[in-house]
Amino acid sequence: MTSKNTSTRLLLALWNLGGTQQEVKKRQLHDRIVSKGQKVADYQGIFEELQNQGAIAISKKGYSLTSGKGLEVLGEGLRSGDFKFEGTIVGTWAANALLRWISQIDIAVTGADVLVNGKGAIAIASYDEFKSVALEVYDKLNYEYNFNNLVPIYRIRRGIGDRVSRTEFNDWLLETQANDILQLQGGSVEDSAPDKIEDSVATELDGLRCYATRLKP
Repeated sequence: MTSKNTSTRLLLALWNLGGTQQEVKKRQLHDRIVSKGQKVADYQGIFEELQNQGAIAISKKGYSLTSGKGLEVLGEGLRSGDFKFEGTIVGTWAANALLRWISQIDIAVTGADVLVNGKGAIAIASYDEFKSVALEVYDKLNYEYNFNNLVPIYRIRRGIGDRVSRTEFNDWLLETQANDILQLQGGSVEDSAPDKIEDSVATELDGLRCYATRLKP
């Protein structure tokens, strides 16, 4: 079992099961990736490696794929000239997942810190640049996932990724609200996951804000 190929196949399965949007139950992922004659324990090192990379998050109940680092690692693995499916039979889920990835690749890697010619994504240096990027990410997420103009802030943060610091993201996102570009709304994330709440925005005056609605076209 080649570590690189197995990692990519695991990430592809987790992405296809909706791992960027919600936590996937452990049994559900295990049934997808563990081949006949293998045990879940055989994959323990792979899970730990991906968790240490920041590509996946692991809880007692399941796994989730980080939309920044996780998609970057998955994209690099699929583009690798060494990637291949092992064995003589490729599961239907894998073929369909690859077709879905190819059809959505422009959205799936939005904001991920993808390496191009050895250089990372360019850091955002100003509010105006942040506003442009944030609205682009907002529009793509809203279109792709049918959020009905109520996009989770944690998805926007993770879509932009490491191009901006957490503090700058908070300050500039609040500035878009002050300028009547986005309206930040309360509530909580769909599964009350601590990491998603942490990636939302909180202020002393308004409290926790988890969703954004676009006010200007």
